[in-house]
Amino acid sequence: MWLEYLSVIFILTNFILLASSRLGFCIKAVTIQGVVLAIIPLVHEGDHLNVASLVLCGVTLAVKGYAFPKLLNGAISRARIRREVEPLVGYSTSILLGLLMLVFGFWLQSRLPLGGNDGLLLPGAFFAILSGFFVTIGRRKALTQILGYLALENGIFAFGAAALPEHPWMLELGVLLDVFVAVLVMGVAVFRISEEFEHIDVDRLRSLRDPVGEG
Repeated sequence: MWLEYLSVIFILTNFILLASSRLGFCIKAVTIQGVVLAIIPLVHEGDHLNVASLVLCGVTLAVKGYAFPKLLNGAISRARIRREVEPLVGYSTSILLGLLMLVFGFWLQSRLPLGGNDGLLLPGAFFAILSGFFVTIGRRKALTQILGYLALENGIFAFGAAALPEHPWMLELGVLLDVFVAVLVMGVAVFRISEEFEHIDVDRLRSLRDPVGEG
C-alpha cells in the first residue's frame, strides 16, 4: 500500500514539472521525487533491511533531497531568474503529452515481464524518463533543462527499484555520481552564461555567431 502511495506522488511530481513555469516550484517537485526514491528501497525491503539498502537510501536522500536542490536554488539566486517564459512547447500541450506518456508507460509495463508486483512504480518510472527527456528538449531555460535531466535520472532510479529490487544499489550509486558531476558542471555553466550574457535562454544563445568566422 505504501509503495502505491509513493508511486502516485512520484507520478504527480512529473506532472508538476510539465505544468509549472516557476523554477522554484519545479525544484521542489524534483526534491520530493528524490525523497520518495530514498524511501522506496525501505518499503521494498520491509523487515529485511540490509546495510546496502540503508546506504543507498542515505546517499539518495543526501544527494537528491539536499545537494541537488541547494545547487539549483543557488544557481537561481545568482542568475536572478524565477520562471520559464515562452517554452518551446506550451504547458497545456505538455500536460496532454504527459498523459499520453503515462498511458504509454502502462502499456509498456504490460509488454515487459518486469515489476509485476510493483503496481504504479514501473509505469511511473517510464513516465519520469519520458517527461524528463521532454522537459530537457522542450524548455528554453538551461536550469529547466537541468531539472528535466534530473527527472530522467530519477526515472532510471525508479526503474531499477521496480525491475531489480534485489540488486539496484551499485547501478544507482554509479548513476548518482555521474549526475552529481553533471549537475555541478551545468550549474557552474549556467552561472557563467548568466554573467556574460545576462540571460540563460538557450534559444537566444543559438543566435550567437563568430564574427571572425563570418568574415
